[in-house]
Amino acid sequence: MTATDGRNARTLRTRQVIRDAHMDLLRDGELKPSARQIAARAGVSVRALWDHFKDLESLMAATAARQLADQDAGVEPVPAVLPLGERIAAYCAQRAAVLEALAPLARAADVQRPFSAALQENLRGNLDRIRADVERLFDAELAALDPEHRTRTVLSVCAAADWATWKLLRDHLGQSPEQARAVLENTLTAVLAGTPTGREHERKQNP
Repeated sequence: MTATDGRNARTLRTRQVIRDAHMDLLRDGELKPSARQIAARAGVSVRALWDHFKDLESLMAATAARQLADQDAGVEPVPAVLPLGERIAAYCAQRAAVLEALAPLARAADVQRPFSAALQENLRGNLDRIRADVERLFDAELAALDPEHRTRTVLSVCAAADWATWKLLRDHLGQSPEQARAVLENTLTAVLAGTPTGREHERKQNP
């Protein structure tokens, strides 16, 4: 390994240590930890933190990007060939696990997003990812709809499966993770079972 390679490896390790410390503080309930808190948890100087991240907004964006990358690496896409009910159940179980794991980060992002272009961009990107997965997984049901109805149906599913709805159920309506997952599954079933393909599936399941 060359000296440059060694410096690059140390830089990556230090950045990861700082991101991990930041995430640990968020999990502890610190919605907006200070640079001094993050540096102390990471075991680095505040100056070292600023050497690796230009400001706390860029650190928050980097932490969010890393968490989403880790989330993607640990999630297997639900097969689109499964029957509708099985796809909905599997997707809702997957979203519930992901949203519960991301909750500390998402709560902190909610506080900082109005003032952060980077976090606003992260949100748009994440919503695009949810929409793409919904379009893929439920293509059989969506294909039978006209463009306007298809868009409304996709957006209905995306809204139900997004963090904002999960936060409402968990933080404000007092639902447990399992109860919130069941609400999500009920919502998606109601939305998708009303499509022509969904109604045909129901007819075959309940002749």
